[in-house]
Amino acid sequence: MKIDTFRSFRNPNYRLYFLGQSISLIGTWMQRTAVYWVIFDQTNSNFMLGLVVFATQFPSFLFSPLGGVATDRYNRYRLTLITQASLLVQAGLLASMVLFTRFTVWGIIVLSIVQGIINAFDLPARQSLVNEIIENKKNLANAIALNSSMGKLAWLIGPAFSGIVLAKYGAGICFLINAFSYLAVIIALAFIKVSPYIPQARSRKAFFEIKEGFHYVINTPSLKTPILLLACVSLLVLPFNTLLPVFAKVVFKGNAATYGYLNSMIGAGSLIGAIALASLKSNKYMVKILFGSLFILGMALIAFSHITILPVALVFAAIAGFAMMFQTTVSQTIIQVEASDEMRGRALSFFMMAFFGLQPVGGLLIGAVSEFTGAANAILFQGIFAVIITILFLYFLRNKSLN
Repeated sequence: MKIDTFRSFRNPNYRLYFLGQSISLIGTWMQRTAVYWVIFDQTNSNFMLGLVVFATQFPSFLFSPLGGVATDRYNRYRLTLITQASLLVQAGLLASMVLFTRFTVWGIIVLSIVQGIINAFDLPARQSLVNEIIENKKNLANAIALNSSMGKLAWLIGPAFSGIVLAKYGAGICFLINAFSYLAVIIALAFIKVSPYIPQARSRKAFFEIKEGFHYVINTPSLKTPILLLACVSLLVLPFNTLLPVFAKVVFKGNAATYGYLNSMIGAGSLIGAIALASLKSNKYMVKILFGSLFILGMALIAFSHITILPVALVFAAIAGFAMMFQTTVSQTIIQVEASDEMRGRALSFFMMAFFGLQPVGGLLIGAVSEFTGAANAILFQGIFAVIITILFLYFLRNKSLN
């Protein structure tokens, strides 16, 4: 059987989309790495690390339902253009503040909140736009997996590059590079051809459409189960990367470059996983992959937690990245495939709430817990939680409690 991993690239619109997003996401990872490093470098506080993760991502939890309604109501192409331009401005303000003023940690946190609000509208619109770009819907799962590989490639390159730039030129240059990277998306979108937008008459208020989307997800087991699973994992497991600056600086006695290498190895593992997922010809084993990868993630975190030798830790970081990728990408693929066209934006918004909304709560929690237990024990607990969640969900699914 022929494996055609890159079949979505036959679509010229998707090639443009992929190229623009790849450049932009490298800049995004540079900014994210620089923000976390600056916060820890300025405060030496695990709790403040959790707080900045909370500030960046929790607004997505609050505003994602509105972002989903906006995605279903309005022109997704124009909405994506607006949000990408807004993110460019946010990154530019952050760069200007760090480069030209005596900035404070709280100034970075405020602009991180702004970024989180914009992302609440950007992510559902941008992810739903893939559905309009891909003409052959049989290639949709492949396109989503390639999107994930794009993000993981950026995760591999961005933090490593950011660590070098941080060490030589400082955080302000990282933020400036990110601001310019959004131009790649905007230019790519300008050349993409999408079907003319046909407005639909809507008499109901946004609140009722959010409620309608919630009931749709709750009453559709194929959507409810992956979203509930992702919510648990996002709260209790995925925030492990909040503590990576602590490992880089305290455990491995390194600097910003060490932090960049840790992040990049997680990105490398994720990239390998994304390519493997894109190579699948069938969605038949998606649920099994979802649970198997969560168990592997838990075991990798347990192993990583108390290792003090950097090269060995990098190997387990890559394994964790490999397994973590499946949690998000497989969940998103299931939702994109199973959700109806008129509900897709709202279904994706609940996915975003589970993924981006609960991670910051978990980051705040794990930052506080690690102040008392230490970073190593905190990540050990997260690995144990991953194994427990796997067992509990498999038990409930077998007894049809989630259906």
